[in-house]
Amino acid sequence: MSISEEWRERGGIQRIFGRDVFVVTAGQEAAEPLLILHGFPSSSLDFRLTLPLFAQRYRVIVHDHLGFGFSDKPADYSYSLVEQAEVALALWRSLGVTRGHVLSHDYGTSVATELVARRERGGLGIELASLTLANGSVHIDLAHLTPSQKLLRNPVLAPIFARLANRKIFKAQLRRILGDPASLSEAELDAMWEGLIRADGRARLPAISGYMNERVRFRDRWIGALTRLDLPTHVLWANRDPIAVPAIAEALAGEIPGARLAWLDGLGHYPMLEDAERWALAARAFLDEVK
Repeated sequence: MSISEEWRERGGIQRIFGRDVFVVTAGQEAAEPLLILHGFPSSSLDFRLTLPLFAQRYRVIVHDHLGFGFSDKPADYSYSLVEQAEVALALWRSLGVTRGHVLSHDYGTSVATELVARRERGGLGIELASLTLANGSVHIDLAHLTPSQKLLRNPVLAPIFARLANRKIFKAQLRRILGDPASLSEAELDAMWEGLIRADGRARLPAISGYMNERVRFRDRWIGALTRLDLPTHVLWANRDPIAVPAIAEALAGEIPGARLAWLDGLGHYPMLEDAERWALAARAFLDEVK
């Protein structure tokens, strides 16, 4: 059985707003929830190696955003980060979550900042215990976008690039954003690719990539909310990330009141895959202290 098939067997489907959302849970149901938001263009699969360490102390809930992995990938959907946040909240509420720690990576960090903005306005519906931001281009003006991201941000070229994208190109580009290109196996990269192309996923890439423009459009809403945040916040950053560069981590740590900045030396854009144990233990140390 492949890595992606094994992951699918571990999870299940929740029907949220008429769409199928794939979710994996681990740990004791009575434990404090840890709510994980994954990145682009991968899926909840990114966290499979970290689940055992988190599940020792937390009720872990990680799902595939709509358009990703094993969740629905509808053609008639905006793929706005605002809607992705709404889906996440509805999913967590359907699982009985009233309070939890949010841990986010990459694309998921912007979903998390929308949650923070809603919390500030009193419209969240659940209590946040803490926030962890990991290697996401929240400050997109500081990010070093890849050639693929630049193409997907172009409304004319994005559909063409999405059609032409293939496994070989995808795997080569993923290796270039790792701290050590050899840190992920061919099987792991294959699993990421399979999650991307499932259910015509390539055709959804241009719409999903609108998140980069939303980071500009909603900058004041999201960054503004972070500057006024009164939650324990962890900025957990791999320092060899060529996209979400260290300057972004430094900016976040400087503007979020009381934020703690922690570096992971030698790791790149997918630290939870490159060194799952080191990344998970660093994340868990902060969570345990807050708890």
